Amino acid sequence: MTPAARLAAAIDVLTALEQTAEPADKALREFFRARRYAGSKDRAAVAERVYDCLRHYYSHAWRMQSEAPRALVIASVLADNAAPIEFFTGLAYSPVALSDDEAAAIARTPAKPPRNVQGEFPEWLQPELTKAFGTDLLAEMQAMGQRAAIDIRVNTLKTTRHALTSALASEGFEAEPTPHAATGLRLSGATTSKLSASPLFLAGHFEFQDEAAQVAALLCATKPGLRVLDYAAGGGGKSLALAASMQNTGALIAHDISAARLAMLPPRAERAGIKIITTSSQPQSELFDIVLLDSPCSGTGTWRRQPELRVRLTPQRLADVMALQAELLKTCAALVSPGGRLVYATCSVLPCENDEQIAAFLAAHPEFTVVPVSATDKYFHASPYRTQTDGFFTAVLQRRE
Repeated sequence: MTPAARLAAAIDVLTALEQTAEPADKALREFFRARRYAGSKDRAAVAERVYDCLRHYYSHAWRMQSEAPRALVIASVLADNAAPIEFFTGLAYSPVALSDDEAAAIARTPAKPPRNVQGEFPEWLQPELTKAFGTDLLAEMQAMGQRAAIDIRVNTLKTTRHALTSALASEGFEAEPTPHAATGLRLSGATTSKLSASPLFLAGHFEFQDEAAQVAALLCATKPGLRVLDYAAGGGGKSLALAASMQNTGALIAHDISAARLAMLPPRAERAGIKIITTSSQPQSELFDIVLLDSPCSGTGTWRRQPELRVRLTPQRLADVMALQAELLKTCAALVSPGGRLVYATCSVLPCENDEQIAAFLAAHPEFTVVPVSATDKYFHASPYRTQTDGFFTAVLQRRE
């Protein structure tokens, strides 16, 4: 593919993303599955362009005064200090030639962008994000725009962090201990696809998991022999972490309303050597020592990995998910044994989904009290700038005897 053809492909992918709710990486895979002629360098270049347009959506749209996929790609070319007219020619496999309006937008001297454009976030979210980060808002948003590191969780049922570090080095992977999670390693110069092919991964010695999610699992403080419920378990990443900390002793139910999502867990558990997990998509009625609610949320903490989510989030979507969170908290509270714990987690950085959601829950459920996550912090707040992780929130609540 020529450079111009790669730009045309990026426009096509961005256009497809406007018409679907699927993740960008899946849209890219489907796009190239139908275009086998594209080589690995072509796929990498198109993907890089698509992600650049998503990470810089608001500044690119501001530059061209348009949110159209074509305008975003033109702005990305300008950001590369290249001339769009050289690529937008209308010749074979190239994007259509520039219109008069596009040429005028390119020639225009842009004004100073507003704060939300500088931070690459929707304008309507500025009050909530400011509440979350204060004077660090732009620093946090700039960190949110960077490519995320690859974090893995050591499967302590099969190895140790030190042993896995050495074993990975023998395969050519450089890994460093994560600063916050004792089970984590962070890798540089590696790709998910190469790590997925590692014999160490195939043997269940590690799982892919951001450090903040590992901390959330550790804060559950599970122990061998307990009865644990991972509510809204999804693909089961935290279920695996909880089972490992339980040393494969006790009972752990991974619950999710989607049987399709849960179907991914049994093979992962088998690879990890875990035998105590039972999956269920049916309502729960028994009591548990620990209930983890990794709640559906806005996903604002995952913008590094899924930048398309910042564009798709709407005020109505946020209101809907907050209502669901409140309902799920109520449901999970009824499943906690006296003296047991309810752990609430989100991959969001918004106070309305986190601190404020917990405050409302506690006001309605005085039988629960907060268990501080540290000597200085009531709750666990993580973010790319603050902790060099995904954005994450965890609250640990205990039910009175």
